[in-house]
Amino acid sequence: MGASQSVSEKSIHEFVVKDAKGEDVDLSIYRGKVVLVVNVASKCGYTDSNYTQLTQLYSKYKERGLEILAFPCNQFLSQEPGSSQEAQEFACTRFKAEYPIFQKVSVNGPDTAPVYKFLKASKTGFLGSRIKWNFTKFLVDKEGRAIKRYGTTTTPLSIEADIKEALGEN
Repeated sequence: MGASQSVSEKSIHEFVVKDAKGEDVDLSIYRGKVVLVVNVASKCGYTDSNYTQLTQLYSKYKERGLEILAFPCNQFLSQEPGSSQEAQEFACTRFKAEYPIFQKVSVNGPDTAPVYKFLKASKTGFLGSRIKWNFTKFLVDKEGRAIKRYGTTTTPLSIEADIKEALGEN
């Protein structure tokens, strides 16, 4: 269950993922940026607070080098039931999200997205490498290495000091 999977990649910048429309996005475009990777869901009890605070963080730090990468996931009580584009529309319309919303992914199990295999192998959590719920967050440094992992109940604003430190502002 919590066993860490071996991955050969050394950086998030080595991955190509799909955006909400199914187009390839090479994560090397985020080289030199601090990245917060989050598995999101539109029908979760944590949705409002997380999306609101993610938007606040992005507005405050995007010009200073922060990127937020949101990956919709339907693995936890089917709380992201729509399409990837519907998830994007929800985040952008209701929460004014300006950061990218990618294609729906699996974050656990045999179909885990490769970028999530990498993140989970880099930073384990309470349940080992397994992601416990929606809105698990990974803070990635400018070189593409996962440096911190936060559980669902850790609010985006509560990690602001870690973001500032990763940006070199402390």
